[in-house]
Amino acid sequence: MTNHRIALIPGDGIGTEVLPAAQQVLDVLGRRHGFGLTYTSYDDWSCERYLREGAMMPADGLDQLRDKDAILLGAVGHPEVPDHVSLWGLLIPIRRGFRQYVNLRPIRVFEGIESPVRAARAGDVDFVVVRENVEGEYSQVGGRFNTGFPDELAVQEAVFTRAGVSRVLDYAFGLAARRGGRLTSATKSNGIVHTMPFWDELVAERATDFPQVTWDQEHIDALAAKFVLAPGRFDVVVASNLFGDILSDLAAAIAGSIGIAPAANLNPEREFPSMFEPVHGSAPDIAGRGVANPLGAIWSAAMMLDHLGHPAAAKDVTDAVAGLLAKTDVRTRDLGGTATTAEFTDKVLELL
Repeated sequence: MTNHRIALIPGDGIGTEVLPAAQQVLDVLGRRHGFGLTYTSYDDWSCERYLREGAMMPADGLDQLRDKDAILLGAVGHPEVPDHVSLWGLLIPIRRGFRQYVNLRPIRVFEGIESPVRAARAGDVDFVVVRENVEGEYSQVGGRFNTGFPDELAVQEAVFTRAGVSRVLDYAFGLAARRGGRLTSATKSNGIVHTMPFWDELVAERATDFPQVTWDQEHIDALAAKFVLAPGRFDVVVASNLFGDILSDLAAAIAGSIGIAPAANLNPEREFPSMFEPVHGSAPDIAGRGVANPLGAIWSAAMMLDHLGHPAAAKDVTDAVAGLLAKTDVRTRDLGGTATTAEFTDKVLELL
């Protein structure tokens, strides 16, 4: 029997509540499909650790994760720790240290979930945002100068490399070839004079290797509008780090709640473990109350199973979730219901 070594990082806030729900689902699927899961939990890799010790994780944190087959993360964030400290202390070092250069975020409107967007109907909206995940606008190049003086300034440089852009484009075009055959590239080359024209040139260059894919490009401001006006027109959307981050959160809201949205941080070459996480944050306003929506974590776990070579098990999860939302009134509060985290999870398990 195949056995997978899984690192669990609950993190902060509701991350500690939704990750156990995902683990319950994984265990059921392992028994059904004949694979094993061995968990190693890193419960103190969190903002509480930072407040106590000045670090989100140990200095050898990446070495502790390196031999795992995948990482399942809950959430990161605490009101007393600035977001740039918590993210750059845990999440981003894992993404970059393990070359997880593809951030994959599926967007789907489920039957039974009313989107706030009138044009977003179940069955019509089912697309994927492919976000470049390790360079672009979120670089470490720059600095603060003349601190405390009237002429104080901050410089932040965007870094786009041929290798970095080409590899995420190849992934996105390949995904489009396996899905509906359509790709949209997010750009802003009418206003950003160097990096975005470079991005556009590489899109056109890489497209020649995928003649079966029809592609176009949209400026990010127009694309955001079209996400709202006509979300059903998209199949695969590829974007830089910043643009992909913003677009995928907008798309999750279109789907009904950011609480249901999953994400994968992939190292496609499988030289390092990939990491899977719900898109939602730590939600300190509801943490500890047992009312968080576990769907984002459960769907992220399904993406992990697909990555590990168990697509049938992953489909069991999405089918169960789709059935729950379409045929029952079980909803967490963010979806307009009253179900607790445990009640929602129990219903998913019942349908599995």
